[in-house]
Amino acid sequence: MSKERLYIFDTTLRDGAQTQGVDFSLEEKEKIALALDNLGVDYIEAGWPGANPTDTEFFQKKHDFKNSKLTSFGMTKRSGRSAENDTGLSALMNSNTSAVCLVGKSWDFHVDIALGITNEENLDNISESAKHFVKAKKEFMFDAEHFFDGYKANPKYALSCIKAAYDEGARWIILCDTNGGTLPHEVVQIVSEVVKVVPGKHLGIHAHNDTGNAVANSLAAVLSGVRQIQGTINGLGERCGNANLMSLIPTFFLKKDFSSQFEIGIKSENIKKLTDCSRLLDEILNRKPNQHLPYVGAAAFSHKGGLHVSAVQKDPKTYEHINPEEVGNTRNIVVSDQSGKSNIISRLKTIKIDIQENDPKIRKLLDEVKDREFIGYSYDGADASFELLARRIIGEIPRYISINEYDVSVKKNKSGEIVSSAKAQLEVDGEKITCEGEGNGPVNALDNAIRQNVDRLAKYSKYLKDLKLVDYKVRILNTGTEAVTRVSIESTDSKGKNWFTIGVSTNIIDASFKALIDSLDYKLFKDNAPASK
Repeated sequence: MSKERLYIFDTTLRDGAQTQGVDFSLEEKEKIALALDNLGVDYIEAGWPGANPTDTEFFQKKHDFKNSKLTSFGMTKRSGRSAENDTGLSALMNSNTSAVCLVGKSWDFHVDIALGITNEENLDNISESAKHFVKAKKEFMFDAEHFFDGYKANPKYALSCIKAAYDEGARWIILCDTNGGTLPHEVVQIVSEVVKVVPGKHLGIHAHNDTGNAVANSLAAVLSGVRQIQGTINGLGERCGNANLMSLIPTFFLKKDFSSQFEIGIKSENIKKLTDCSRLLDEILNRKPNQHLPYVGAAAFSHKGGLHVSAVQKDPKTYEHINPEEVGNTRNIVVSDQSGKSNIISRLKTIKIDIQENDPKIRKLLDEVKDREFIGYSYDGADASFELLARRIIGEIPRYISINEYDVSVKKNKSGEIVSSAKAQLEVDGEKITCEGEGNGPVNALDNAIRQNVDRLAKYSKYLKDLKLVDYKVRILNTGTEAVTRVSIESTDSKGKNWFTIGVSTNIIDASFKALIDSLDYKLFKDNAPASK
């Protein structure tokens, strides 16, 4: 039996760009579009020509995509003018795309309230817009906005809206759950009726995630007959987001209920690019990735409980629904106060520490982890500090830079500015080095004191020149006069390596300093720096 084709339509650069706080530059749009083309999605909806300068410029440029069809977005013509004289449609016609997607109303409530026109006028706007682009030999798609709400309110009129586009030659009719309030069983019921009017091979689904069901609704729609699926990278989108293509694509490809019936245009080797594609978007947006995303999140294949880890070591299928490598992800064994011996051993193997399972140092390390986490450490998010702890217990970490003492002060000057200064006495090969620096806070001042004097750190200068502090987080673990502070630091270097270290103390400066020193030691160890004499 031959498989039916499903078409993947990405709207990250259009609907995703409507996310609060998201504003793609031209260069960022081009980078994301290239990644989507390399992935192999069928359609890339890149924006709305004429709506803003960035989108207009993007569509004016020539794009030589290998796998994807560039699609421009707009709305149906306005009442009181012809399609030929509508400036919005003209911008789309001149957008250098072979595919055009227009949004139009399919809920009579919106026609009355939002547009202020008659139901008949709305139908005419849809049909004339469709006719206009089909005549120009554009691949025409109609986004039936609020279709599911419209169908529930007035099924006859909602169906007449999509028929108006389909009868004029629309390639795709997209059923939009614009408010995101429709549930999977409703999608099944409604799509099952729609396919009696418009063939499923011409139907798509555009689901929003306001009930957390965008992916489920998309899957339900496919099983009920639709063949185009719209969504975004990481579920980016207005309010609660759109259907997450990073969940849908691997489900179509890897889950038997779908892979046995359907095929997608994305090649098997490109499925392994999903995790990289997901993290590229977060990198461009300069935001911390959601580690709990299905398939592509950093924690999607993380195992913390000792029983889980023990079972996974015997056979990963015990606690993993797929092999993480299939989507370009990796397995992660978490070390924490819930860890057992199996966690420790597995984690040591991951960081290439060769040690016998019966070595008493493993028990010592496990006890140390639990003791430290009892006072506030958390190693499930600080892999570098865990590796340093493990190697110190085993005896593999030499002494590098010794910190004899440090002093930090915070003052308010006459201008009302808060100025922080720091002085630290370091020692390398028996030589004492005094480092001073200022910053916009005590931790920043301490960090600058070391980094601004890196040329004075003798043989370690060349190793630490490219070290940068990327992120700094503070958490107060309890309250009162004996409050404990946990500081997490993310560091990076010119090689693109990122690592996380942690420090805990009743004093925020001391906690910060512990995390900072771990960051320095980890960098020196990984770069095979020589020990201090």
